[in-house]
Amino acid sequence: MGTGAAAGLIAAAQPLAAATEPSPAGLFAAPTATTAIDPMLLARARAALDYHRGSVAYGDVMGVVDFAKASRDPRFYLVHLGTGMVIAYHVAHGRGSDPDHSGWLERFSNDFGSYASSNGAYVTTDYYHGKYGRSMRLHGLDPSNCNAMERAIVVHSAWYAETPVIDTYGKLGRSEGCFALSEENLYYLLHYLGPGRMIYADKMQAPVAPQIAGPFTPQVASPFTPQAAGPMIPQVTGQFTLPTL
Repeated sequence: MGTGAAAGLIAAAQPLAAATEPSPAGLFAAPTATTAIDPMLLARARAALDYHRGSVAYGDVMGVVDFAKASRDPRFYLVHLGTGMVIAYHVAHGRGSDPDHSGWLERFSNDFGSYASSNGAYVTTDYYHGKYGRSMRLHGLDPSNCNAMERAIVVHSAWYAETPVIDTYGKLGRSEGCFALSEENLYYLLHYLGPGRMIYADKMQAPVAPQIAGPFTPQVASPFTPQAAGPMIPQVTGQFTLPTL
């Protein structure tokens, strides 16, 4: 191995800075696939960022997770808000959100013990070393995910979020509600989406097709035919007797 290559490996192994300011060019150096993001989901994420601006220190890069997509598809988007550039990574959802392990998120939950993913806006907080190595804690900003910190919902890497799992099973494994990525993708994510930035996760519902009624056909009533009454025949109920005065 050459000296330059060795130096590069050593540099890559250095700990990430706690709050590295990303550059637009560097953001797309990661060897991951790019894909289009749902514009309605992005608009909702931008609105959430504006609403929670007081809780989010940086507005340069934001994470947007489209849980309407299957786990086999890249769906964790890093969005550079200044340039509009987007890059996507694979991410696992919680097993409580996909009890049949179909690869599709079916429901969200903020409940303790649900092991489900939660929708809403998160702010990234501090790095730490845990069960899965380098990880990043999250604080839920909405009622739909306000238990995130207490539920230990974090961003981490996991073996079941690696690409070979998709190649073998056609889907990723499931987390316990955390955002689990491959080890390589986590490296880039922690580098560019450091503490003090927003992650917005949701699942846009499919629009309901309007029901188009057929042409209106008025109901024509049949012509009125009057019924001729017969002669009135009084009903005699008994002999009428005048009262005695």
